[in-house]
Amino acid sequence: MNISAERIAKICREKFSHASIDGVFSFSHPYGCSQLGDDLRNTQKILAGLLRHPNAGGVLVLGLGCENNQMQQLLKIAGEVDHLRLRFFNSQEVQDEVDAGVQAVTELVERMEHDTCSECAMSDLVLGMKCGGSDGFSGITANPLVGRIADLVTNNGGTVLLTEVPEMFGAEQQLMNRAKDEKTFRRIVAMINDFKNYFIRHRQPIYENPSPGNMAGGITTLEEKSLGAIQKGGTAIVSHVLDYGEPVQQGGLALLQAPGNDGVSTTAQVASGATMILFTTGRGTPLGLPVPTIKISSNTALAQKKPQWIDFNAGALLEGAATQDDLGEQLLRLILQVASGEAQTKNELHGYKEIAIWKEGVTL
Repeated sequence: MNISAERIAKICREKFSHASIDGVFSFSHPYGCSQLGDDLRNTQKILAGLLRHPNAGGVLVLGLGCENNQMQQLLKIAGEVDHLRLRFFNSQEVQDEVDAGVQAVTELVERMEHDTCSECAMSDLVLGMKCGGSDGFSGITANPLVGRIADLVTNNGGTVLLTEVPEMFGAEQQLMNRAKDEKTFRRIVAMINDFKNYFIRHRQPIYENPSPGNMAGGITTLEEKSLGAIQKGGTAIVSHVLDYGEPVQQGGLALLQAPGNDGVSTTAQVASGATMILFTTGRGTPLGLPVPTIKISSNTALAQKKPQWIDFNAGALLEGAATQDDLGEQLLRLILQVASGEAQTKNELHGYKEIAIWKEGVTL
């Protein structure tokens, strides 16, 4: 079905290239068939979060028909969805799935043609904070800068999602100390312990060294990496803890259960409701999500080498070209421009859009 989805998206991009829509995109994954237990539930929760995502003007869901991830069950898990903006079918039940898909997208585009922009408050922002390919400067420039944005957004009623649970190991006490109440504190403890037990079940070391790229960038221990990574949450109170695939329901700083892997963790943030991702990096990555993904380099050399990846250079702090206050104002301005549709991120301009789903169990 992945190839069929890509063909439908390609045809519709050409068909509606002059329409007043941002584009038509397909998001493929290898799961749903032959899945059991938690893996099946994870797939369903992530797909449900994506199909009800507020950034999507309309969504077409393609199924095969005989897979474990049955369409009606998926739609039930998705909960309240605007069915005027949703189309779905199983390919085994139609004569030509590509023709049926193009017809469904055509109906969605017609439904969207009268959509207009309206002014929103900063409290409507839901930002996912992520770091990947970190280096020794990430915890000095880019991550503290993103932490400033986290404080500003949460202070104005907005929402920030922080994940990468293994990259909290060694720094978890800093987050526990900021829990809003005892219940939240206990959920943080449970989240950390559950992830450590996940490693133990698979007979893997809990405190694994940073990746080769991290070490080449100057990070020597997991604790060092974690202390830099959690700075993306600023100093905000931890208001709630979310399970993998759980939708966010309130403002403030939320900790989200997901691994450190870039694709899996950022997809989890989007499925939980993130409308934009702030992604800090010292080594660089082209990764982009279904939502705008602002890439923030920790050093100027990366920004100069990979301008097709990087949207914002926090390395200016190292050269003395700007203060953290200056950079904070500039980054906030960029975030608001992207949220308003006045600017596009590099992942949008160059077509870097993908998803990844967490898998850990048996496949039939």
